[in-house]
Amino acid sequence: MIRERVAEDVYVFTSELYAQVNAGAVVGPEWSVLIDTLAYPEETLEIREFLEERLSSPVRYLINTHYHSDHTLGNSWFPNAIILGHTRCRELLDTVGRKSLDEAKQHNRELREVGIALPDVVFSKGGIGIRMGKRTLRLVHLPGHSPDGIGVLVVEDRVLFSGDVMMPIPYLVDGDYDQMIESLKRIPRMKLENLVQGHGEVVLRGEVSSAVHHNLKYLNDVRKQVRQAYRRKDYLSYLEDTDVETCGKSRILLGGLAQNLHQRNLLSLFKYWYPQRIDD
Repeated sequence: MIRERVAEDVYVFTSELYAQVNAGAVVGPEWSVLIDTLAYPEETLEIREFLEERLSSPVRYLINTHYHSDHTLGNSWFPNAIILGHTRCRELLDTVGRKSLDEAKQHNRELREVGIALPDVVFSKGGIGIRMGKRTLRLVHLPGHSPDGIGVLVVEDRVLFSGDVMMPIPYLVDGDYDQMIESLKRIPRMKLENLVQGHGEVVLRGEVSSAVHHNLKYLNDVRKQVRQAYRRKDYLSYLEDTDVETCGKSRILLGGLAQNLHQRNLLSLFKYWYPQRIDD
């Protein structure tokens, strides 16, 4: 796990084991707020050791930016924390999340002691605020990657933990194209110092608008390619031949996962926009 401080008492923890997934923490005078966990127990336990033993700052609140397992499987390692999330996060974690964990346990011995811990406090409209010392954390709904996606804005430091609505390459197999565009357009208006993506490197102030613009351009290019595929008899071959670089993203992003994520985006959007063609 890689640890980085992005503001005073504001930390980012990046997994070295799975897809450069990010978690974060804001350390207050008496307790901490943890934003997501990492996919594997050893890295989440390393976060807990750093906060609660090294800094003597127990985790009082744990925020889930969305229900996907690489951000929530560590919930159970913080039994004294109050977990916060979107209403849909609780619903999806209790259904899809439980099923996915049961399947994963059959193939991964490291997950045998992991359990599902659901959000205790949820919201569906507006947002939630947490006051810790002189800092305010604001939870805002940012759907698109998934229906329950939220971001956490550290107001005074202008640091946004975006969840997976912002990644080096957009990924919306479980999400909604139009909602992602709307959420992305909100980000530059927040006037951020740092943008902590759900995966990948932290985006600095001068690069936020450009990073968001590149993701919006990628989504537009993907839409064009899916429309082109619809006009082809063998649409699957066309989609398979449309590599990620055609849509302006590098293959090396996220440790080489970009091409695989891109192909999933193409097929998912084609199925959603043109379901009548799937059985052709």
